[in-house]
Amino acid sequence: MSTTPVDFRLLCRRGDFSSNTSGILPSYMQANLVILPSEIAKDFLDLCARNPVPCPLLATTKCGFDELDNGLLIAPSNQGFDIRTDLPRYCIFERGKLKAEVNNCREQWRDDHVVFLIGCSYSFEGALINAGLTPKNITRHQNVSMYKTTKCLDAAGIFVKCPYVVSMRPYKKKDLDAVRSITADYIFTHGEPIDWGFDGADRLGIADLSKPEYGDAIDIEDDEIPVFWGCGVTPQLALETIGHQISGPVITHSPGCMLVLDVTYEQFSETKLR
Repeated sequence: MSTTPVDFRLLCRRGDFSSNTSGILPSYMQANLVILPSEIAKDFLDLCARNPVPCPLLATTKCGFDELDNGLLIAPSNQGFDIRTDLPRYCIFERGKLKAEVNNCREQWRDDHVVFLIGCSYSFEGALINAGLTPKNITRHQNVSMYKTTKCLDAAGIFVKCPYVVSMRPYKKKDLDAVRSITADYIFTHGEPIDWGFDGADRLGIADLSKPEYGDAIDIEDDEIPVFWGCGVTPQLALETIGHQISGPVITHSPGCMLVLDVTYEQFSETKLR
């Protein structure tokens, strides 16, 4: 496997990697991707501002895919950078319906598209690993479990009655305080859990933990409880929910298949908190 984010993105660009990125280069941040027509970009920006836990905005562009080249998240390299090719897999939506999953979105790209990068909980998995609290999705080489909930986002513009998505990692009850404390520091990548326990699943409206809407089902052992975090698939579901109001293609990452960035969380947060 690649030893640097640049090398990993080149694997994706060549089509040599198309799986989920959980556990990939755990020292580096990862990001969810949303690419929208410019006419709804302001509403989406407001949605992120009003819902910073499930939709923590890391970066955006105006129009075009090359404005992140010299930013903090993507370091310049002689290999360049192309948001249309450098993720493992993309989802293509039209009028709120999933039309295809592809390894690159060159064909669907339009000059009026605006790019948004949203924080991803994979970014704190490295800290959990270092603390001896490796998530099961990593030890079992699976995608994290993700669920649609009955909790709704605060509305913004055309984004009304949009459900919240959560990711779930099982942990022993005795480890919950440590897990909460570690992930609470990662405010730009969802932060600490929003709920936990089987009663937490009930509060979130999750009827069957064995049937996630996205990702893989992770079994929960007798001495474990489910722990839920805000999830960057939330914007994707929001775009599906109001998709009938959007003309033109909408592009997102395929759930679990993130953009691997060139910075650690510490480097990014130091810059953001100055």
